[in-house]
Amino acid sequence: MPQPYDRVFNFSAGPSTLPVPVLEKAQAEMMNFRGTGMSLMEMSHRSAPFEEVLHNAEADFRALLGIPDRYKVLFLQGGASTQFATIPMSYLPAGKKARYVITGSWGKKALESAKILGDAEVVWDGKSGNYNDVPNDLALDASDDVAYTHFTSNETIQGVRFSTDPNWGGPLVCDMSSDILSRPVDISKYDLIYAGAQKNMGPAGVAIVVISDEMLAKGPDGLPPMFDYRVHAENDSMYNTPATWGIYICGLVYRHLLDTGGLEAAAERNDRKAKLLYDAIDGSNGFFKGHAVPSARSTMNVTFTLASDDLTKAFLKEAQAKQLDGLKGHRSVGGCRASIYNAFPEEGCQVLADLMRDFASRNG
Repeated sequence: MPQPYDRVFNFSAGPSTLPVPVLEKAQAEMMNFRGTGMSLMEMSHRSAPFEEVLHNAEADFRALLGIPDRYKVLFLQGGASTQFATIPMSYLPAGKKARYVITGSWGKKALESAKILGDAEVVWDGKSGNYNDVPNDLALDASDDVAYTHFTSNETIQGVRFSTDPNWGGPLVCDMSSDILSRPVDISKYDLIYAGAQKNMGPAGVAIVVISDEMLAKGPDGLPPMFDYRVHAENDSMYNTPATWGIYICGLVYRHLLDTGGLEAAAERNDRKAKLLYDAIDGSNGFFKGHAVPSARSTMNVTFTLASDDLTKAFLKEAQAKQLDGLKGHRSVGGCRASIYNAFPEEGCQVLADLMRDFASRNG
């Protein structure tokens, strides 16, 4: 069955698939945004129509995640990667250390920035298994000399994730870029959450930071304003011109998620989609090999390899012919990666699973 507008099944790790109803809404409002006579992209960020967009987006985001009033929500720029530096710049003072749990490539990148700015200690590293697992049984207690503990909830490249919120002591910081809004989260366990929008929330160009009032107050004086979360909070995410179009699309995505059952329903859909692919992997008698150990498998990024580069190339060629796009794996893992974020249609997972079974039967 063809997709609307002759769209392909986009397995890209990001920027990624957006809900078709969101794209249609944006298309309908493109030239004249809600009777204003101009596109939202042309509109002053200080105007009443945009301020309504911003405030509605925040309200819906809070509703989805059940964010308590004691947390601020910031819509920023610079992606998650800027937060790699802003966090230790703000919360890693001399005489204290930050703990980093490294489960893949993005955790390593966060660590790189922290090491430049302060004392960053690796308390768990999955390198020996090429980052195919997460430490579900890791115990970390609070300590006066620990500024915060940082981890990545889902690693896009390796396809591993934490399926529950860790119960670690002390301030907890999490990069949720690739699985935010894919399942319910207990926000109260975290002091700071950040995420790039381009996986599950909207287009590239927006980063979300959710930060507790207590953590916010710990920021030092003397930071450049663009790297000071307090400045952004005081200015309602509009210290500088925000990414107005990206925030608008995020708001449409949040409303779409609320209208389709919220995060509980999203989690059910994501589990169902991932199961189609993992069943194809597990049922292939070793023809396809999943990278992640079963207990750490991501529902957002399904990573798997074949026995040779030639087989992989042949499989990807057949996938492309079926309009299955973006399946080539990252070089550090190889093989294939199917990124199936919230908006990715279940039908695409079924088409891929059917191809996997057929390809294995012909080439096994």
